Amino acid sequence: MYQRILVPIDGSPTSDRGLKEAVRLAKEQRARLCLIHVIDQSVMPTLPSSGLYVRTVLEAMRRSGEIVLQHAMNAVKAEGVDADSRMVENFMGRVAEAIVDEAGKWRADLIVMGTHGRRGVSHLFLGSDAEMVVRMSDVPVLLVRAPATAEARQAAAA
Repeated sequence: MYQRILVPIDGSPTSDRGLKEAVRLAKEQRARLCLIHVIDQSVMPTLPSSGLYVRTVLEAMRRSGEIVLQHAMNAVKAEGVDADSRMVENFMGRVAEAIVDEAGKWRADLIVMGTHGRRGVSHLFLGSDAEMVVRMSDVPVLLVRAPATAEARQAAAA
């Protein structure tokens, strides 16, 4: 039985599918959710002359993250599910590491997240945060496929 479900969100349709599944599970299990949004500062330029630009972009990323978290919290509360939310700033390393670290800090017993389901060359070049979370996590991870990927598979099976 799951009591503490961590849900990384970014506002994408894939993330929204993961959130919906997490809400469904939380209702069934009477669990609490922790919604996290990771700001990946490691992708920011590090040139000294770009300080003002970096600060401006970082502030915009924080505002965007607050909006994503607020929309998700509103959706969760509308379903009657208890939840916390937090924004995590990732200074170094991969987003997956930040997610796994937060799962440990919050003592999550499940992580539910969307995955884009990339394969082949795009997967090799881009890597997969979802795959990294699965590999690194000490707790079970439920991956929810991207809407287009799931719909394409259902159509192919019909």
